[in-house]
Amino acid sequence: MLGSKVATLFLGVIITPILARLLGSSQYGDYAFLLSILGVTMIIINAGIFDGTRKYIAEDRNEANWTEHVFVFYFRLAFVLAIIGALIYTAISWSGLPDYLFGDGFKIYFFLIGVLIVGRQMNSVARGGLMGLGLENRSEPLNVLKKTLFAVVGLYLVYTGYGIVGVLVGHIMSTLIVSILGYTVLFKHLDLRAVFIQIPTSFPKRQLLSFNGLSIILIFLTASLYHIDIIFLRLLTGDQATGYYKAALVVAEFLWLVPNVLQMVLLHSSSGLWSNDRTDRITSLASQTTRYNLSLVLLLMIGLAALAHDFIPIYYGPEFDAAILPLLLLLPGVLGFALARPIFAIGQGKGQLKILIMATGTASLVNLCLNALLIPSFGMVGAAIATSIGYGSMLILHILAALRIGFNPINDLRLMRITAVAIIATGVIFGLTSAINSSIVSLVIVPPVGFIVYSILLLKFSVVSPEETELIIQQLPSPLKEYAERGMRFIS
Repeated sequence: MLGSKVATLFLGVIITPILARLLGSSQYGDYAFLLSILGVTMIIINAGIFDGTRKYIAEDRNEANWTEHVFVFYFRLAFVLAIIGALIYTAISWSGLPDYLFGDGFKIYFFLIGVLIVGRQMNSVARGGLMGLGLENRSEPLNVLKKTLFAVVGLYLVYTGYGIVGVLVGHIMSTLIVSILGYTVLFKHLDLRAVFIQIPTSFPKRQLLSFNGLSIILIFLTASLYHIDIIFLRLLTGDQATGYYKAALVVAEFLWLVPNVLQMVLLHSSSGLWSNDRTDRITSLASQTTRYNLSLVLLLMIGLAALAHDFIPIYYGPEFDAAILPLLLLLPGVLGFALARPIFAIGQGKGQLKILIMATGTASLVNLCLNALLIPSFGMVGAAIATSIGYGSMLILHILAALRIGFNPINDLRLMRITAVAIIATGVIFGLTSAINSSIVSLVIVPPVGFIVYSILLLKFSVVSPEETELIIQQLPSPLKEYAERGMRFIS
């Protein structure tokens, strides 16, 4: 899964600046706005089906055809909801309301979003089913393929003059192809006839629907943290400021590479631990994950802050210099949200969603109020401040929620040691960046030097203990294992 996430991130790093340049800041802002509308809509249409599919299939209960029944239940529910969503967007498109509210072209955009809803819904069921069966080695390469197909089709259509329509068609075609491949793989492990069977009355539909109902609320509140700022900005300040701000968000969210993977893995893997009452193991797993996560994301945040002025103009072009300040303001909050993600997932794995809803709802309310207060006066800078505070509050609130649920994610955080490492590394990284006058040279030299310095400090301050380091090295493939052992002997 990490390999898939790295691959999709790499593709995104390539696609994003090309797309931003081809569309321009104004159209890129409209595209970001459409993605936010789609993201909020998919929460309602998906109705927690992706999380429910992988959670309940992974439980593998001792009931006849449990896996097939879970899949059939969610497949049918997903299909009905997707068709309803598509029809609603088609009706809105035909009414002409999008063009009236947002400008020319939005009528066809809304129609294409309706088509994309169906594709995304079916893809989420296939991917959730594969992950629930432990077939991440199938589901995640398909995710990489989807990103690749989008890059080829979407960018080509934009380049040939189709603009946002071309981008949306690229999304639709890539999602459709990958969905077909996903179901082809899935039905090699499930009985295809299961799609047409009747689910027995003993099947706990109410339990699954209860989980999904609470999941909708939880996911909606979480996603509001991603989308409220974009929607408010587009409505209150226009497309250009939204484009600059979206550019800052995309770069800031590079920090979520590993946390996203951890969140994805820990939901269905911790579900099995909770079902066996292995609370001590869960606390150990959660606290170690939080420490490793903080150590890694903190390094990325320091590096990104030091290199922002060099990176943004090269990556997006000089037009996007205005994105630098929002990016710097977003980073502290993005760090907090990155740490909250795995904690959030472990709590979700237990199924006690009401506590998580209270925590996430509080953060969402803070984010909503601050965005409404600050955007009218300060534009994208206000959005960045509000969103950063909203993101950061997720960490505090979900630590409290975790303690209430029954596990301690900061049991072995070693915060003083990590703080000492961060202070020393910050001085080295910022000092090196200031000493180099060329942006390109800084981007080539600072990241590897900063990584080496930071890694040595982590080991010297025992943020990662020798025993943990040895365990990690032993799990590496042969060539990497040998290099790592040599590096450890050099540091020692």
